[in-house]
Amino acid sequence: MIGICIIEDIVDIQQGLRSVIEGDERLQWIRSFETAEEAIEWIPKLKPDVVITDINLPGKNGIECVFELKNLNPEIQFIMFTIYEDNDQVFEALKAGATGYILKNTAPEKIVEAILELHEGGSPMSPKIARKVLQSFSKTENPVLQLISKREREVLDLLSKGYLYKEIADKLNITLSTVKRHLNHIYEKLQVQNKTEAVNKLYGK
Repeated sequence: MIGICIIEDIVDIQQGLRSVIEGDERLQWIRSFETAEEAIEWIPKLKPDVVITDINLPGKNGIECVFELKNLNPEIQFIMFTIYEDNDQVFEALKAGATGYILKNTAPEKIVEAILELHEGGSPMSPKIARKVLQSFSKTENPVLQLISKREREVLDLLSKGYLYKEIADKLNITLSTVKRHLNHIYEKLQVQNKTEAVNKLYGK
């Protein structure tokens, strides 16, 4: 199971998130914290696979918390779970070491999907956040390379070379359903409808 810690100072939200985690047999809630300071003390000892953290915390904020913990524990994955969707907050969180960024109004099933995607090497983002990231890159940069994860890039790269879904699964040693899930997330992030549009966006065709 995927071990998860929560950093959230609003008790109702914290408990709701815990319920979502405990409602899925693939996930395991380990512990919740109300402050970054407490999380920084305990998370290196608990060694969860994933940490879900709010940004707006009393004392140190969630971005500062991620920065400190990620430097000491690079193997832990962090998802920002917040009401903020402005560019500055998004980029500061990603630069601090967060690999995912979802909004608090995300549906429970999408939260579970985001955790699973993160654990499999993806970078889950709410569609609104992904769109903002795309729009913020200059025309001289390739925004696709910045937006999608390494594993998603591998899937899309193999797809562009004509590999079938089953062949991609075998080559990357993942399941067929995982390949399809990566592709669905790629389509959502890039705001495209099919693999042809995704490949063209990747290579600028």
